[in-house]
Amino acid sequence: LIAENVARSAERAGLSQIVYLSGLGGDLTEASDHLRSRRETDWYPHYIHNQDNLIRFGGLYPPIHVQADIRRTRLLGCTWVYEGGCMAVRTDDPIFRMKDLKGKRIALSKSLNTIKNDWWRIQEHMGIANMLMLNDMTMKDVEIVEFPYADDWYDKPQMLEPLINPTDLWATRDHKRDLAFRPMEAGLLSGEVDAIYTQSKVFQHLQEDTGKIRMIEDLTRYPDYRLQVANTPAVITCTDVMANEHPELVVTYMKAMIKVGRWANQFPEAAAHLLDRQTFYRDPEDTYQGIKDVDLVPNLSPQNLECVETGKEFMLKHGYIKNDFDVRAWAAPEFMEQAAKDLIEEGVPAMPLPRPFAPEPPRKRAKLN
Repeated sequence: LIAENVARSAERAGLSQIVYLSGLGGDLTEASDHLRSRRETDWYPHYIHNQDNLIRFGGLYPPIHVQADIRRTRLLGCTWVYEGGCMAVRTDDPIFRMKDLKGKRIALSKSLNTIKNDWWRIQEHMGIANMLMLNDMTMKDVEIVEFPYADDWYDKPQMLEPLINPTDLWATRDHKRDLAFRPMEAGLLSGEVDAIYTQSKVFQHLQEDTGKIRMIEDLTRYPDYRLQVANTPAVITCTDVMANEHPELVVTYMKAMIKVGRWANQFPEAAAHLLDRQTFYRDPEDTYQGIKDVDLVPNLSPQNLECVETGKEFMLKHGYIKNDFDVRAWAAPEFMEQAAKDLIEEGVPAMPLPRPFAPEPPRKRAKLN
């Protein structure tokens, strides 16, 4: 009924194209079951890509793990953000510079889930190592304290309730203030450790707002874009099965991503209000400050591929993946190119990007720790 009403209204208004912006629909509890998730599907496909028909959009490290050690996929696009990470300490501690952490305790989480990749630990590990390296230190100069946790919610019965949109999951919890999403914070405040890694801008501002935590280092202050790799760029992937057997579906998806990305680039304030419902920025204004310089149209620019390469190299060096692979061979630009061509032929107007792509970096480059 909802779809029929929308179609009739669009016809009367003379509209030929409709872009659905999730979150604007209000109460859709009476929507068709065809618009809902199924109980047979748990949350593991997002991390191990065990469904042939899945197009996945999310953090960088799980799809790298999948491509390296589980199955063949295609890299369709990337979205770059500037959230490399901060080093957080207690407000009242006499720690003001990274060198003050020499001999001190820094937390590092450890998922006990062996099904999926430990993406949060990788992000912490890489961020901590980079901040120490920039201050002439290594992991040997500090004491790493591991915090094991179960990380087993992905197939629990209560998590399998049918959803119209996966972001509905966040509506059931006060995710910006629920410390279950920031488990290292409790260890810092209790004195179990002296410092923790946290994401720049997102968790950072929520933690600073408590008045109990402050930052002594921030990777976003440095010009080297590879230092910003923190489970980023966000990437879009699909299985080689879907790419080979249903390329038209992949192109259709990428057309939608181009259109919604152009809309978000043109109207970042409106996009911020939608994204705030599922992000860890403080509020819509903070979300806007975080996305206003981000190109939300996915791409496979040389800079993005170099950042994917940086993340892969770190994972391989530190044992988070077993097998190496060629990132540039993984990239499949033909789907984005066909999607862009189709939009031109359909008369969909293009919108200017916020900034140009960076030139392709040299293949021989210094490796990060």
